[in-house]
Amino acid sequence: MQILQDKKIVLGVTGGIAAYKTPELVRRLKEQGADVRVVMTEGAKAFITPLTLQAVSANHVADSLLDSQAELAMGHIELAKWADLIIIAPATADIIARVTAGMANDLLSTLCLATNAPIAIAPAMNQQMWHAAATQSNIDTLTARGCYIWGPGSGEQACGDVGLGRMLDVDDLVTLSSDFFAEKYLQGQHWVVTAGPTREAIDPVRYISNHSSGKMGYAIAHAALRAGAKVTLISGPVTIKPPSGCDIINVISAEDMHQQALLHAKQCTTFVACAAVADYRVAEVAAEKIKKTTENMQIELVKNHDIVADVAQLKNKPFMVGFAAETQNIEQYARGKLMRKNLDLIAANDVAKAGQGFNSDDNALTLFSAIDKTDLPLTSKQNIAKQLVSLINQHYQAKHTQ
Repeated sequence: MQILQDKKIVLGVTGGIAAYKTPELVRRLKEQGADVRVVMTEGAKAFITPLTLQAVSANHVADSLLDSQAELAMGHIELAKWADLIIIAPATADIIARVTAGMANDLLSTLCLATNAPIAIAPAMNQQMWHAAATQSNIDTLTARGCYIWGPGSGEQACGDVGLGRMLDVDDLVTLSSDFFAEKYLQGQHWVVTAGPTREAIDPVRYISNHSSGKMGYAIAHAALRAGAKVTLISGPVTIKPPSGCDIINVISAEDMHQQALLHAKQCTTFVACAAVADYRVAEVAAEKIKKTTENMQIELVKNHDIVADVAQLKNKPFMVGFAAETQNIEQYARGKLMRKNLDLIAANDVAKAGQGFNSDDNALTLFSAIDKTDLPLTSKQNIAKQLVSLINQHYQAKHTQ
């Protein structure tokens, strides 16, 4: 069953240019099984018509607190009680300020005051308005009251400015809506996930690296977030967006990742070492670009710190999950690494196979513990991550109930 099946969502649309995205948002939420009712402010109707949103939602669009027919049945109270979740998207600086102040001078602000349902706010405004002290104070207040702040994103804005303030993309808002209703079986846990490659400098313009895209680690971080964990993602250089809601720490080299991993592992319950960390670094990085003056060039390499082994040696080590990307003798190498590095679990995959592993959207894994193994057949990295996170939690709970 879809996570949003039969969930009742009120979408509040306010007067921002991002309102043009809301028909697609409604359509996508309904595709996931949600029942969506739309509430529009007067400003919103300057950007998109109620008829459009009525057509895609298949429900009457409410746009007035003083609608005599609706208020015969106290329509605003009925909507406030009906909702499982209220999403305000786009949420202008004005509606954020009015909800913060507890005003009730239009239908949407009144709903927010009258409901017990959780409220998610997707900010959309000029970058200067977003950074204004008043807006940031309002956001802090709403967060402290338990509202969810989804975004904003960064990029070019309608006014020509570039920066934070864009409403999140529809895909992101649908994902966040699904995540909100997902089972939170990791509630109270803190996961640290490493992801992506590292880059080991040769000179100011060259480096040694590998083919890791970060997709697997990012999918694990998202699946853990979806299941209710606090997630710290320590990421090497990648080109994908981090999951909304995680604490992202960007690093370049293996030494950078080692420092951050040891720092954050001390506060976490589960450590998932998914990054493809370079085993060696250049002994002496050239200060200037190396010129091509000889036929051959020798570079001395020295071993990097073993991040997984060092974290596993901490006095109060977290539950440790390693990864083994191999091209042969998968089980032999994986089990050897499991025991040698004092891990609780290790997920191994055959990166020599086409269509899985590095740079692929799909993967297949085998999860090894000291006493058993579980095969996860080829599927998308998102699906693999969901299965893997659930299995890790099962082993984690078993260890802590012994």
